[in-house]
Amino acid sequence: MNSLRFIRPVASRFVPVPAQRIVRSYSAAATSYELIMVSSPKPGVGLVTLNRPKALNALSTPLFLELNDALRKLNQDNDTGAIVITGSNKAFAAGADIKEMKDLTFSTAYTTDFIELWSSLSSQVKKPIIAAVNGYALGGGCELAMMADVIYCSSTATFGQPEIKLGTIPGAGGSQRLTHAIGKSRAMELILTGKTFSGKEAGEWGLAARVFQQPEECLEEALKTAEVISGYSRVAVKAAKEVVNKSQDLGVRDGVEYERRVFHSLFGSKDQKIGMTAFAEKKQPQWSNE
Repeated sequence: MNSLRFIRPVASRFVPVPAQRIVRSYSAAATSYELIMVSSPKPGVGLVTLNRPKALNALSTPLFLELNDALRKLNQDNDTGAIVITGSNKAFAAGADIKEMKDLTFSTAYTTDFIELWSSLSSQVKKPIIAAVNGYALGGGCELAMMADVIYCSSTATFGQPEIKLGTIPGAGGSQRLTHAIGKSRAMELILTGKTFSGKEAGEWGLAARVFQQPEECLEEALKTAEVISGYSRVAVKAAKEVVNKSQDLGVRDGVEYERRVFHSLFGSKDQKIGMTAFAEKKQPQWSNE
């Protein structure tokens, strides 16, 4: 079990730390996790690493309780502008923990809203999340990756929704998000057959934003992108994530009108004035995040 602690930049120099190391807490009392690791490998970037190596990072209620707690604290942390979620080179998350659910009855699953908490990150975290996917991302692992705002993966990553092979279907948004991302026909084939697809195909089909040859490169580039995002106005970044996500719920006409209203609202922010004034004066903006 690891404890989190703060490591701050000294003056303007940031002291780099290994990506897998837990480096700072997000509450006055140090937080300890058993199934995940939390670190800040780059300025403004929170890294959450799933850490159940013997189970190939299989997802379970205890893991999601820790994940949601860490993400909630990162979302509230003023020093964090973007978040990366990753696993190991062997498995992002190889699926849900079947041992936890195999004996569930309908009434128990239904009355306890089983796995509803798995969707908290997609609805409650307002800061951008990048999933860096290496190895297996199957079932719940594929669904977790798709809950992120951006997916980076290695070409040899393996995605899939194989629940049909267990006598069930995706239960954490797989049928919905996969269809939105790659189209009905292709998603239907994958879900009905339980076939897997590669990271290379994920990129070709539009599920992944970028595909890399090496797992290490995938994580490093995800961290770099998160650092870039973290360097912009937090107000504008939050608004940008909001309007892109709204495009999944609205038709084009309603979506454009929604976007315009949010665009207009940003003229009430300090950062809009800072950004446009800096551009006009050919200076680097110093964001207030207000």
